[in-house]
Amino acid sequence: MIITTTATLEGKKIIEYKGIVTGETIFGANFVKDIMASIRDFVGGRSATYEKTIGDARAVSLKEMQEKAEELGANAIVGVDIDYETIGTMLMVATSGTAVVIE
Repeated sequence: MIITTTATLEGKKIIEYKGIVTGETIFGANFVKDIMASIRDFVGGRSATYEKTIGDARAVSLKEMQEKAEELGANAIVGVDIDYETIGTMLMVATSGTAVVIE
C-alpha cells in the first residue's frame, strides 16, 4: 500500500475515494526513561530511548491507519498528516489521511 503526505500520486490515477482513515497510539513513558532523558537534556545529546519510543508509536499509528484503509478496500492513502502530542507523561501519535483506490 502506498502511503503519502501528498494529495496525488505521480503517474497514478485516483479512481475512488473511500474516506478518511485514522490511527491513534498512546505510549507511556516510564520513570527511568524520564530520568535518563532529563540527564541527557542537562548535559546535551540525544535521547535514543525517546527517539525509539516516538518511532515505535508512529509505526503503530501508521499501521493502524493502513489496516483501516484496507478494510475499506483502498490500496493507497493520500494526504497523510502525523501529529504528536503529550498528555501528562504519555505520548500520543495521531495519523490521518484519505483512503483511495488507484489504478
